[in-house]
Amino acid sequence: MTNPVRVEPVRVGLVGVGIIAETHLAVLAERLDVQLEFTVDPRPAAHVEFRGRTPSHYRDLALALDDHQPDLVVLATPTETHAELTELTLLRSAARVLVEKPLVHDRAALAGLYDLDGKVDVCGRVFTAHHFAFSPEVDWAAELLADHPDWGPVTTITSAFYDPYVLRGSEAFASYVSSWTDSGVNQLSMLTRFVELTGLTSAQQMDGGASAWCTVGFRSQGEIGSARLRSSWLTGSSSKESSLVFGRSGVEVWIDHTAMTGFAARDGELLASFGSDGRTARKVAHYRPLYANLLSGRPDPVLGFDAAATITAIHHTVPRER
Repeated sequence: MTNPVRVEPVRVGLVGVGIIAETHLAVLAERLDVQLEFTVDPRPAAHVEFRGRTPSHYRDLALALDDHQPDLVVLATPTETHAELTELTLLRSAARVLVEKPLVHDRAALAGLYDLDGKVDVCGRVFTAHHFAFSPEVDWAAELLADHPDWGPVTTITSAFYDPYVLRGSEAFASYVSSWTDSGVNQLSMLTRFVELTGLTSAQQMDGGASAWCTVGFRSQGEIGSARLRSSWLTGSSSKESSLVFGRSGVEVWIDHTAMTGFAARDGELLASFGSDGRTARKVAHYRPLYANLLSGRPDPVLGFDAAATITAIHHTVPRER
């Protein structure tokens, strides 16, 4: 009888222990193949508990990397810190880096990471948490499209993301900058599961940045299509929906990202449907498959550096003001 091969857990360092880190911690704690080695946050009272113990806590990432050899460093910090912390991790360790979306705050920061690629394997070690691309209803729709190439190319996409941030006033702009800055990257990363994005074709910001209307070109089965993206904070509650139209066959796929549901129909016929059990919190439902994919050894391209670079280029094209 041979002894089973012992697999060492993935050693993880978490940088930033704010609100979004709570979801990361909840999902990581479910995985027995993961061990949280350390946390980093400049706030002195930012220690966290993980499976009944308190990992080592540091106020500086460089100090943590001096003391530990993580396999994965998760950056859940403000966007403007992502590029610097990613570079530090790449140069001071052999760890892979999972960066909260968006990857960087501007194109110059993206160019700086590109410049590192001769020194370290940026494309092989840097990943972005495009969590909307892993939501259950998006997974369902992507599998549906893969199973039905006979429906033909996607010709039109409409996506509308609404958040009630108007109630937060100036605090919303301080935290999220604008509706396009906040929601655009989620919409774009979600679309990469269905089509190949080619570029921003038009963009407008309205209501002082609280709303936006953008169009993006894409290719599907070799043909050109257009996606219409609406985002706004002028609403009383959260609502996020997307529609994919297959012009040749007359099929439409509707996805409700808030309810994590969807259906496909043609004329008066229901072709397929998807529902949620209602027991899993929405963000946990996103990050659970994201981590499973990342740690599988063959991460989906939507997590990779090239996808993040494409999304960043489109996302940071400056919309016109209205």
